[in-house]
Amino acid sequence: MIGQMGSFSYPSADLDDLLDCYLHGYVSSRVVRLARENVEGLPVCIAATKCDGLVLSLTPFSHSYNYRSAVLFGYASPVDDVEEKLWAMELITNSVVPERWQNSRTPPDGAELASTTILKVKIASGSGKIRDGEPHDDRKDLDRSDITEKVWTGVVPMWETLGEPIASSSNHFSEKPEYIHAFADRVNKDNESYAQKATRDP
Repeated sequence: MIGQMGSFSYPSADLDDLLDCYLHGYVSSRVVRLARENVEGLPVCIAATKCDGLVLSLTPFSHSYNYRSAVLFGYASPVDDVEEKLWAMELITNSVVPERWQNSRTPPDGAELASTTILKVKIASGSGKIRDGEPHDDRKDLDRSDITEKVWTGVVPMWETLGEPIASSSNHFSEKPEYIHAFADRVNKDNESYAQKATRDP
């Protein structure tokens, strides 16, 4: 499932405000059926992790990753209001590629709406964790030249890269849209910049 944070009641709300998590799912999926059967909302846990680098230390025991992670706990209920459902579908679509909703065949037809369920998760609690910086070895190893002179330590940056858009065999659009190019370029630059900065201790 894919999802996005947002507020239908206050569309201009940002991450500093109270947001719901909207999840896109197929109408007959198990989690959707369970959510529909639970009138008070299905208790759910949503977890996401982004890796930014391989942290290589003097000993395998101290190897790690640079990463960003978050866990949310809440209660999921199907969105039955058509206006809110369409709003959430647009929100989720544009979280994949900005402006994609406006640049595709929309709104969905009746069959598409009927086969898609949007779950609205009211967040009860959550936590996040970030690891960045260099390897942190124990003094017992750092003081031993027989180890430090033969073992390389450091960080191998890792970032997600979006490739060059490739048109489908049924595509008749004459040019590659600028909004897709601009999005890919921005994501690639931002991902690389963050991963590179994360190799150093704050």
